[in-house]
Amino acid sequence: MDYWPRENSVYKKLLLLLLCSVLLGAMGYLGGLTNQQTFVLSVFLLSILGTLFFWQLRLGFLFAGSGLLLLFRSVTMTDFIRFASLDVILFLISMMIIVAVVKDTGVFSHLTKYLLSLRNISGTKLFIILMVLSAVFSALMGEATSIIIMVSIILSLCAALKIRPTALIISSVLATNIGSASTVLGNPIGILIAARANLSFSSFLTHALPISAGTLAIVIFILLVYYRKFVYELSEKMKAAPVDAELTKPTEGLSKKPLALPLLIFSGTILLLALHSKIEVLFGLEENTMLIMGPTISAGIALLYSGKRTAYYVEHEIEWQSLLFFIFLFAQAGVIQASGIAAFFAQRITESAGTDERLLSGVCLLSSGLLSSLLDNTVVVASYVPVVKNLHVLHGHLETLWWALLFGACYGGNITVIGSTANIIAIDFLQKENQPRVSFIEWLKVGLLVGIVSMVLAYVSILLFF
Repeated sequence: MDYWPRENSVYKKLLLLLLCSVLLGAMGYLGGLTNQQTFVLSVFLLSILGTLFFWQLRLGFLFAGSGLLLLFRSVTMTDFIRFASLDVILFLISMMIIVAVVKDTGVFSHLTKYLLSLRNISGTKLFIILMVLSAVFSALMGEATSIIIMVSIILSLCAALKIRPTALIISSVLATNIGSASTVLGNPIGILIAARANLSFSSFLTHALPISAGTLAIVIFILLVYYRKFVYELSEKMKAAPVDAELTKPTEGLSKKPLALPLLIFSGTILLLALHSKIEVLFGLEENTMLIMGPTISAGIALLYSGKRTAYYVEHEIEWQSLLFFIFLFAQAGVIQASGIAAFFAQRITESAGTDERLLSGVCLLSSGLLSSLLDNTVVVASYVPVVKNLHVLHGHLETLWWALLFGACYGGNITVIGSTANIIAIDFLQKENQPRVSFIEWLKVGLLVGIVSMVLAYVSILLFF
């Protein structure tokens, strides 16, 4: 109950939330939706906008909205469970366990400490190393785990140098979101798109990785210019206090077990994902079976290896709140698909933008990017998936739309402080550590620049190479 202050502003936001949901649903009705479709759209909007207005209460809105859809027979319980994308949830749980076991060995922390203790390292080199590590960790471990590790390292570093960490934290998050588009592992939206568009792990390596790498290089240059005063101050502080002196402290709470097997499990998982399509063809498996089952098998081996720490990993390292959020979000997006609302909007988009794949890709990338700046990008992608699937039905195979959606959501999530999970985790981390507050405007100034530039680069790359 402490969350609800006794202020009129809360009730005004609730009233505005309800009003927006009803009005937008009514606009859909006037545009041609049926009564049932209008009800479904209004409930969906109430759930989605509720996450924007009251982020900490997002589960409550999704639970209540899902209950209304079931109560008024907008969806059957069987279909609701089928729409929940449990294959994606199983993948995420498995990867969280695997990464937790590897992280427990301290390998990522020790690797970072080694890189930062290199000789002749300047503020510029350190800044670049941290940005590249943020992107690489995100691509391999997922944005949530990556940003937790990077924020911990940055705060330790800045405490040793007695320098404000805000610039490094923001830059690390921006690099994390760009890196999260590189592989299917980097972001929940990556596995969601891969599963729904039947894209393989290797497809991400050949399509998303090169574009993200090029975008990251340009963004790092922009950040070095934007934060040039901070980088100069960082260099001066490092001359007075060497970095490796603080970072040679042993990492707390690490496992006493050997490093070899966890790394073998992690690398084996990556190999299985890279070869999943070939393995599926070889054994006659359904498409993307190994994409989901590979990490599941590896997670099982990791838990067997963990012994008594199994309960700890399951209880503390799996982000159950986020997973519940995804389950109900994906289920509601499935209702949007089944009710015909997605097909309705797909038809309207076609009427407005035509069937030109380049134009449709631009509309998809820009709109998903701008929406991701206001809503968590997972929310946006879950909402877009049924619309893009219906565009495929109307016009045949339009693979570029999936890549446009991926880049738009990941890169657009950089624009505001609430644009992605990594942003929110980083800000929460700063608040817990009693660090200076990052204002919405402070983030927007650099986030808007990076977000627009990266989305433009992604769209140009789609036109040139896809």
